[in-house]
Amino acid sequence: MLFLLSYRNGSSDPSNNPLAAGPWAQVGFAARHSALSTPVHDCRSGAPVYRPFSSGGAYPSIPLSSPLPGAPTPVFATVDGQEKFETKVTTLDNGLRVASQNKFGQFCTVGILINSGSRYEAKYLSGIAHFLEKLAFSSTDRFGSKDEILLTLEKHGGICDCQTSRDTTMYAVSADSKGLDTVVGLLADVVLHPRLTDEEIEMTRMAVQFELEDLSMRPDPEPLLTEMIHEAAYSENTVGLRRFCPSENIAKIDREVLHAYLRNYYTPDRMVLAGVGVEHDHLVECARKYLLGSQPAWGSETAVDVDRSVAQYTGGIVKLERDMSNVSLGPTAFPELTHIMIGLESCSFLEADFIPFAVLNMMMGGGGSFSAGGPGKGMFTRLYLNVLNRHHWMYNATAYHHSYEDTGLLCIHASADPRQVREMVEIITKEFILMGGTVDVVELERAKTQLMSMLMMNLESRPVIFEDVGRQVLATHSRKLPHELCALIRNVKPEDIRRVASKMLRRRPAVAALGDLADLPTYEHIQAALSSRDGRLPKTYRLFR
Repeated sequence: MLFLLSYRNGSSDPSNNPLAAGPWAQVGFAARHSALSTPVHDCRSGAPVYRPFSSGGAYPSIPLSSPLPGAPTPVFATVDGQEKFETKVTTLDNGLRVASQNKFGQFCTVGILINSGSRYEAKYLSGIAHFLEKLAFSSTDRFGSKDEILLTLEKHGGICDCQTSRDTTMYAVSADSKGLDTVVGLLADVVLHPRLTDEEIEMTRMAVQFELEDLSMRPDPEPLLTEMIHEAAYSENTVGLRRFCPSENIAKIDREVLHAYLRNYYTPDRMVLAGVGVEHDHLVECARKYLLGSQPAWGSETAVDVDRSVAQYTGGIVKLERDMSNVSLGPTAFPELTHIMIGLESCSFLEADFIPFAVLNMMMGGGGSFSAGGPGKGMFTRLYLNVLNRHHWMYNATAYHHSYEDTGLLCIHASADPRQVREMVEIITKEFILMGGTVDVVELERAKTQLMSMLMMNLESRPVIFEDVGRQVLATHSRKLPHELCALIRNVKPEDIRRVASKMLRRRPAVAALGDLADLPTYEHIQAALSSRDGRLPKTYRLFR
């Protein structure tokens, strides 16, 4: 758009200057002058003679930037940023909630979300939720194998998936809306009537073992660091329990262990049937048909012993010494890095401070040192401007925000050469201290705009809307629409950021460290830096280096 700032020939109207008004105006300029006055040659004298032959000759002096006289006034569609369909919620007699969001289109996304996950495994063998994720959409009472399920979905152009997190398990199907009855019946069978045969469990053991090996070998340490920071922040309780199955438990998990867990956590009152792109009444009808009064494979709909523990933030440090010099999978050597993640407790997604924390996380931003892109990718966030742009030796500095129904964790992940670990840690602690300082209005507005943009762009996707509907209804029995969230984001003030940051800095830190940790500062020194005014680590003195 530089042509708008550089009109030529002293003209301020781009319609009078084809060179300055952009390519389409240039095309229009040439077409107009050639069509209205096409030269022909006089047979007698040979001189060019101009004659009009276009019907547009009636308005030869009207520029393209002005409407033609007598043309009807155009009517354009308007967008107010609000969804036209509310999220409808119905609770069945057995406690199961049915939630739907209407959306135009041929396809729909339907699934069952369950309030279960690794945080509820304190009284069980760790890794059950991981096993159930791998066992999803296997044989059931009605379907003899996973292939039969996939063939049934293919008739309606459908695909299926299962994902587990620390507090939620989600079974989802995207298919043609005309096959809604078949899809809900299939989901009910997969969730409530799995066979869990010995062969399927043995195949799952192999899949889990492979995933654990892949986790320890992959160059990207983020999944492993996320596990470690949760373990450090919530020592041996709720969301601090391991999400991945420990290798020593793989052989111990069998059908009886799985049924014992399913009996307590796969109950109707802990489930939401969510759908996007479906009629609510039709979805409720299907839910009553397949999910009301159905006897599950483990024999009872009533839970016996449910863990209702509230997350207890402890803080602490988890270290894993590992040789990171040979993680490169290709011929080009990957530099040996040490990875540090420092986190502090934030708040749950049910609290009002969740929105300021989300804005703070966006304001910190960050990413890899080789990330390309403009402002939309966060190149003006604090971790880019203050860290990656100033310290060329840092390979990564990224902020993360994990939030649950009773707690939250704001983290910064950084990586650098092992010889510069101490300096890297001090840079990160300084950034934490600066969170509670002055907040520039421009950077705050940019972070709020970027957060709203990310929210609205993600909600363009039907599966994302489905997950948003299901998770909100599962946690709060209702759903806040996007325009309501945007209004809350716009209301965040600089003092809100300072307030939540100052409150967060009063807690003990959680630290996860991976790689060569010879120069890693002690936990006490990291804690002292986060308690100081400037974020500096206490000085250390060595007799020998």
